[in-house]
Amino acid sequence: MSATTEPLGIPVSAGLLDRERIIAKPGFNRWLVPPAALAIHLCIGMAYGFSVFWLPLSKAIGISAPAACADLTLGSALFTTTCDWRVSDLGWIYTLFFVLLGSSAAIWGGWLEKVGPRKAATVSAFCWSGGILIAALGVATHQLWLMWLGAGVIGGIGLGLGYISPVSTLIKWFPDRRGMATGMAIMGFGGGAMIGAPLANILMTHFRSDTSVGVWQTFVVMALGYLVFMLAGAFGYRIPPAGWRPEGWSPPAAKSTMITTRHVHLRDAHKTKQFWLIWAVLCLNVSAGIGVIGMASPMLQEIFAGSLIGAPGVAFTDMSREQLAGVAAIAAGFTGLLSLFNIGGRFFWASLSDRIGRKNTYYCFFLIGIVLYALAPWAAGIQSKLFFVGMLCIILSMYGGGFATIPAYLADIFGTQFVGAIHGRLLTAWATAGIIGPVVVNYIREAQIAAGLPRDQVYNTTMYILAGMLALGLVANAFVRPLADKWFMKDAEVAALQAKSAAVNAGPSGSFGIDRGGLDAKALLAWACVGLPLAWGVWVTVKASLALFG
Repeated sequence: MSATTEPLGIPVSAGLLDRERIIAKPGFNRWLVPPAALAIHLCIGMAYGFSVFWLPLSKAIGISAPAACADLTLGSALFTTTCDWRVSDLGWIYTLFFVLLGSSAAIWGGWLEKVGPRKAATVSAFCWSGGILIAALGVATHQLWLMWLGAGVIGGIGLGLGYISPVSTLIKWFPDRRGMATGMAIMGFGGGAMIGAPLANILMTHFRSDTSVGVWQTFVVMALGYLVFMLAGAFGYRIPPAGWRPEGWSPPAAKSTMITTRHVHLRDAHKTKQFWLIWAVLCLNVSAGIGVIGMASPMLQEIFAGSLIGAPGVAFTDMSREQLAGVAAIAAGFTGLLSLFNIGGRFFWASLSDRIGRKNTYYCFFLIGIVLYALAPWAAGIQSKLFFVGMLCIILSMYGGGFATIPAYLADIFGTQFVGAIHGRLLTAWATAGIIGPVVVNYIREAQIAAGLPRDQVYNTTMYILAGMLALGLVANAFVRPLADKWFMKDAEVAALQAKSAAVNAGPSGSFGIDRGGLDAKALLAWACVGLPLAWGVWVTVKASLALFG
């Protein structure tokens, strides 16, 4: 017996979260989809800002000072209720975030393509918010294993599903501007910490008392807020009917063999050398950038030390407690400035890739990056804050740009039918880079310090090694070529996959400039809901970063 259908072809039995329910009706404004994606990414992007909790949590028992235990190990820290945790114990949550992000995106990317972005984003919302609520219980009962399980593992799964949920959808809604569309959404992941970190500080200050550092209460409030915001984004998702095009737009004549109009099945993508070359491209670009992000604050403090507070010549190891506090505050502004360039780079470079091509965009990342990493020790040596900070800001813009450009790169090479799932598998490169980058920077720094090198010189070798990573990425990018015909699906196979949405709700969609219905009242409201919090985060970050230059 065939399923009963509504006039528009939607099965009556289709659930509220099902893919069939979210196929757009005629006249739907496609510019409502990017703010829905931003709503998800601005929430899960707080993963970058979780370090704001480490110092307060290191005094969760002692309140005013850590209740330290000399015999504490990582294993005993998981279950202790009488000793305060060390920052290194808490930092594993950050590692779990990005390992689970890449792993869950790879494992469930195919499921996402099958069920659609709304269901995946809803699961993401409950995992991310629920994980933080479990972490709040872990803080309240002083059980680190609960924090690892909640925020790190369950929250990390939410990160992966939320991160990839809009990718395929946006690429299909914006065939004319693939890079810009994914850049708009993925910049939200970079911006989440700019909103979440200062908000967390405000909440912790509000809840702090003589018996609490205010973290578990902050977790509860933020988790509930994230749940509401992410569900609003999930229910804002719509997918276009198969074969839909923006009104008034036709695919241009092929200008490059690097952009295919055909599709590769998920089961075959990882069998191609192109997949692994692009995997290496992303891994090496991210390894270099994430290594800088992880050590940005101590790097600035140790290289410029007294000159940051008007005391040139005073080495980092000779500074008083008050001076150290002063340079730490300025370094916090520096990390905020890097966040701004991380976000801006995601939109700028991804949009530029629509004009110059993805492969050429990555050539820019690697060539410019090699020069900047190689020159950073020179800028440090002449004590030029302007050059050094400027170089790292450009580096971080290309780090963010790499994330935003990679989905469009995949769509160009493998087609759009399974691009979300293929992107999910590729994010294992991020998980790998999340280990390689920090390990290279941290261990080389420790080795240089142990060898007696002055603090302002301990990062020189690191910068040259990171430049070498980018040189390897340059080579990998050069070898990316169009796929052979044998990898593409037959037209009949594609038609069968698209049959459910091919004839449902077909019609034009609004767009800026080239057809009707772009910036209507509903689109303005949707953009305001995500734009105003982001603007507040930018304003707070700019204020903090001004201290860097006095």
